[in-house]
Amino acid sequence: MSFFSKIFKSQSTSDRDFLFGIQRILGFKPKKINIYRKAFTHRSANIKDENGYPANYERLEFLGDVILGAVISSHLYHQMPHGDEGYLTKMRSKIVSRQHLNELGKDLGLIRFVNSKIQSSNFGDNIHGNVFEALIGAIYLDLGYASCEKFIHKQVIAPYVDLQQLEGKIISYKSLLIEWCQKEKKSFKYEAYEDTGNDALKHFAVKLYIDARLVAKARATSKKKAEEKASQRAFFALQHQM
Repeated sequence: MSFFSKIFKSQSTSDRDFLFGIQRILGFKPKKINIYRKAFTHRSANIKDENGYPANYERLEFLGDVILGAVISSHLYHQMPHGDEGYLTKMRSKIVSRQHLNELGKDLGLIRFVNSKIQSSNFGDNIHGNVFEALIGAIYLDLGYASCEKFIHKQVIAPYVDLQQLEGKIISYKSLLIEWCQKEKKSFKYEAYEDTGNDALKHFAVKLYIDARLVAKARATSKKKAEEKASQRAFFALQHQM
């Protein structure tokens, strides 16, 4: 067998394996396999399409995010006739939260299909949710909205969306705390202070004051995470009042 024959045979086997894996996740056979290849291509691969544009999942992620939101919004609209706009928006946010989408991507094992020059162990958690949204975008371009709706109902709504349970789920302790402070006319302040930890990875430290009283403090790998952690601790300390 010639050198080029080996290459083409290997590529053909790779395509078949990829097609089989994607088909098992989708529950139906895709038509345009190249769209799904793009949905799993990380920007670090530095691949261009025939027009010289980046061929990675980021644009598909944008498209999938919008379609996912539309399908979930429609489901909530029909299943929760008592909910007003604000209530439905909060419920949708819980379903399509970054944490939830990351869990979905992990459960489906999507990262095993990602084409990247970065080792999978070096990816952050958001890669799982990003690729999941890109996959929805690929389904839309390949087979249309109805197929997206079918996939989302099968992989998101049926196994994960329990509306009664979601009603009591808190997705942001910081938002909840700020909303409570505003309602009760209390002042609040998140104050960053010097982190003295010896961690190899840089950490940020935050103190949370309510009505000028120190209520909680926390440290994490980002200021946003530290504020959320401090808010969670404040919530548990003040939950009898809230």
